[in-house]
Amino acid sequence: MTQRNRKKADEIGRSAARKKAARDNPGPSPLRGIGVFGMIGWAVAVPTVGGAFLGLWLDRVRPQDFSWTIALILGGVAIGAFLAWVWIDKEKGE
Repeated sequence: MTQRNRKKADEIGRSAARKKAARDNPGPSPLRGIGVFGMIGWAVAVPTVGGAFLGLWLDRVRPQDFSWTIALILGGVAIGAFLAWVWIDKEKGE
């Protein structure tokens, strides 16, 4: 085998190895990022809206000097932020 043929064979081997590595480890999908944003949004929105509805009901049933609605919306945002933080931390660890 000549030197030129050997270089060509090595080049083909490296190219094949790169293609195999890219196929075996495709990397993160752009759609996964959209899914992450959706999951974070739901993690914050559901407790916040739930707190708002519960607060409206409590304001009618058990009125206080403070607004149950505002207090439970803030509580829902805090819980949602915590859930989103835990979920992101778990995803980052993988």
